[in-house]
Amino acid sequence: MTVLTLLRSELKRLTSTKLGVLAFVALMTVPLLYGGLYLWGNLDPYGNLKHVPAAVVVADSGTTTDGQRVNRGQDAADQLVRSGDFDWQRLSPAAAKRQLQTGGVDFVVTFPTSFSTDLASVGTTDPQRAAVQLTTSDANGYLSSTVAGQVATKIRDAVAQEVGTAAAKSFLVGLADVRSDLSDAADGAATLESGTAEAKTGADSLASGTARLASGASTLESGARSAASGAASLASGARTTASGADSLADGLGTLSTRTGALPAAAGRLSNGASTVADGNAALAKALSSAASSSSTAAALQRTLAADGLSAAQIQQALAVLAPSGRALQQAAASAQQLAAGSASVASGASSLSSATEQVSSSVSTAAAGARRMAGGTQQVATGASSLASGTRTVASGATTLSSGAASAASGSASLDTGIAKLASGATSLQDGLAKGVTAIPATTASQRDAEAAAIGDPARVATTKATSAGTYGAGLAPFFLSLSAWIGAYALFLILRPLSRRALTAVRQPIRVALAGWLTPALLGAAQMIALFVIAVGPLGIAIVHPLGTVGVLVLTAATFAAILLLLNAALGSVGQFLGLILMLVQLVTAGGTFPWQTLPGPLAALHHALPMAYAVDALRQVMYGGDLALAWGDVGVLAIWLVAALALTSAIAARMTRHRTLRDLQPSLIGG
Repeated sequence: MTVLTLLRSELKRLTSTKLGVLAFVALMTVPLLYGGLYLWGNLDPYGNLKHVPAAVVVADSGTTTDGQRVNRGQDAADQLVRSGDFDWQRLSPAAAKRQLQTGGVDFVVTFPTSFSTDLASVGTTDPQRAAVQLTTSDANGYLSSTVAGQVATKIRDAVAQEVGTAAAKSFLVGLADVRSDLSDAADGAATLESGTAEAKTGADSLASGTARLASGASTLESGARSAASGAASLASGARTTASGADSLADGLGTLSTRTGALPAAAGRLSNGASTVADGNAALAKALSSAASSSSTAAALQRTLAADGLSAAQIQQALAVLAPSGRALQQAAASAQQLAAGSASVASGASSLSSATEQVSSSVSTAAAGARRMAGGTQQVATGASSLASGTRTVASGATTLSSGAASAASGSASLDTGIAKLASGATSLQDGLAKGVTAIPATTASQRDAEAAAIGDPARVATTKATSAGTYGAGLAPFFLSLSAWIGAYALFLILRPLSRRALTAVRQPIRVALAGWLTPALLGAAQMIALFVIAVGPLGIAIVHPLGTVGVLVLTAATFAAILLLLNAALGSVGQFLGLILMLVQLVTAGGTFPWQTLPGPLAALHHALPMAYAVDALRQVMYGGDLALAWGDVGVLAIWLVAALALTSAIAARMTRHRTLRDLQPSLIGG
């Protein structure tokens, strides 16, 4: 018998009765129903989230920002409702809690009372983190809770972007103001630099001037001390002069007092001399008359009495006149001379009286002048004393001035050095401020808005897909198709005989019998995979980059799984059938069809690299999504090894069965023929 003869014989057996045909058709559709329905049900679940009921509760009381009333929670809720991502329902807190418990909504998003206030506090010294409360119930579906967590993350990101943009805009506006202030400060620093240069010039002049001042103050101190000494000598001399002037005034006063009596005495002398002169003249006249006449003594007496002489004088005259006439003549001449002399004395006494009056006046004037001179020299002495004290004070001040001028000269030198450093610092400051102005770019309001938007949302995810499945269902298709291939082969072996015992007995060609036992499920499995491929690309609309490659991998996968299940059934019978189910369950976990295989526990991750379904899934991903075909060929090689190894082992079992039979070989299987 040839392989084709054995194939036709097996197919004829399966379709020999109506019940057999019904069973055959039913089992052939199992992978189509599983794979087709699973792909259809999971084709685009994220696109249908708009039908998932969710509640949004706004308890936010709002706040006032920049004089305007805002309610960030209400704004965010409005944005959620407008997005249409879910079937959002605006509910009160109590109604939302009730709906979540009864399954009316899958999750609740709540904006608390302080939501707006906390967001507004970001720009204050006491910032608070705003909270968005997400309430879920796994009783309504665990994946709903997972999706709700993603929604909460998106809400947080949107709010963070809005707040970050506003904060960044405020920061950039402040930075622009800082730049303007820095520019003004740079201009001021330039002015300071110019001013310090001028100040340095002035400090140089000040240092030179204070040095000269110190020298002049020293000279002034020496001169003031000499002046003080001279003023002290002047005061001493003036006091001596004043004392002498006082003595002179006193002497002149005494002289004036004494000379004051001289005019009166001279007047009396003049009067006496005049009287004497008059008496002498009368005497001379009388003597002359007596000498020339013969008058009697009585007549002479009367004459003398008439002249005013006293009786004594008359008696004296008479005694005198007693001599002779010559003697009278001589006496008369002497009396005349005496009268002339007395007149001269009277005239001299009168002149003396006038002269003594002038002398007395001059002495009085001199005494007064001496008094004034004494007072003046006393004032000179007082002034000289004051001058001496003042010049000593000046000398002391000059000493202080000299010391201060020396300190000022030293300070001026230090000032000059300090101003030089200040000028250097002003230059550095101006340069630094200028660099600061340059470091802060000048921006317009529109540029700041753009920058704030970029800072508020600094990074966007630029998704570039090297390969793309397109939809969630297409992403799971490699796993579902591989699993459908195993399920299809497993279902077929419920009605197929692994090895024909008749052929083994009659033909005795174990390899041919093994190939015939494999070819039937392999061809039927290939037909199932092609039909499932048509469903995927047709009604389900899954885009495939390499259609022929995908069909080839599907056919190879079906053939490999058929060979493995053939080996299990041929070697172990019913136990092998059960192990095929167990192996499907293990590969369902380890194939990495849903989550990355790296998330598996260690033992299961090791099985991922050992079992064939993982390679089937990976090969389908490469050819369906346009991945690395070299990886696909590597996966195909592993599947081919499994295929060849399984057929070789099955042939070995068939060869054993041609030589001898075991008790199990003679007993009918509980599951298949």
